[in-house]
Amino acid sequence: MITKAVIPAAGFGTRFLPATKASPKEMLPIVDTPVIQYVVEEAVASGITDILMVIGKGKRTLEEHFDRSFELELELEAKGKLKELEKIRAISKLANIHFVWQREMLGLGDAIRCARHHVGNQPFAVLLGDTLMQSQSGVPATRQIMEVHDRFGGCVVALEEVPLDRVSRYGVIRGELIDERTYRVDDLIEKPTPAEAPSNLAVASRYVLTPDIFSYIDAVKPGKGGEIQITDALRMRTAAHHPMHGYRVQARRHDVGNTLDFIKTNIVYGLAREDIAPALGEFIREISRP
Repeated sequence: MITKAVIPAAGFGTRFLPATKASPKEMLPIVDTPVIQYVVEEAVASGITDILMVIGKGKRTLEEHFDRSFELELELEAKGKLKELEKIRAISKLANIHFVWQREMLGLGDAIRCARHHVGNQPFAVLLGDTLMQSQSGVPATRQIMEVHDRFGGCVVALEEVPLDRVSRYGVIRGELIDERTYRVDDLIEKPTPAEAPSNLAVASRYVLTPDIFSYIDAVKPGKGGEIQITDALRMRTAAHHPMHGYRVQARRHDVGNTLDFIKTNIVYGLAREDIAPALGEFIREISRP
């Protein structure tokens, strides 16, 4: 059973400057909750009890967010704001959350490598800290791919269909459909052109990895910008005849790592909130009128 997850959250967030000069992009709010809290809540809802967050310089706020704030709790209690107090206390009880530093920004593969000693010999989940997966089935996206791992073992990647003119943004798989949503993965190509892409199935920021992945990460040569790509390590592992599967998850991906998608995500999540949806919907209609 998979009980551990790794959340890489060390990037600088340069596309959000100046907002991220002193505050991590993962702490930017979607409505009234930081991005990173949604990611942790997805992991917990999937059955994860132990989380390692890979952070970098300027990310201490992440540690503080998941720790208790006794001064704030006393203030809320004194003012009788018991609902807010309950929410704040619940954050520190979500899971056993640990932190490790990625000392140099050497790519996602290197960030995952920082978790080697924490996960030991167990398979583990990876959830990117700047991407939300809004379930369309009631089952968290991470849980969906964990169930595929339960069936087949090995590594599993979440997949989503993307337009061909956008495949150059993602890692894309070549594989064989073996049931309604599950693929046996034969190869992965990182950021192919539309002509090079073997499919329109992109890796969607959620993974289940087995501990042998670390030896392949060690063997990968750095690519553009000196970064070590997890796609390259998975490709090398697949070429060595280790099974890998992909699952087209029933979830909507929200990449909140850029300004436009961040704003769109706030609108989507705001319209899903009963307390603000009516007024927000009316505001959108109002500003849309000619």
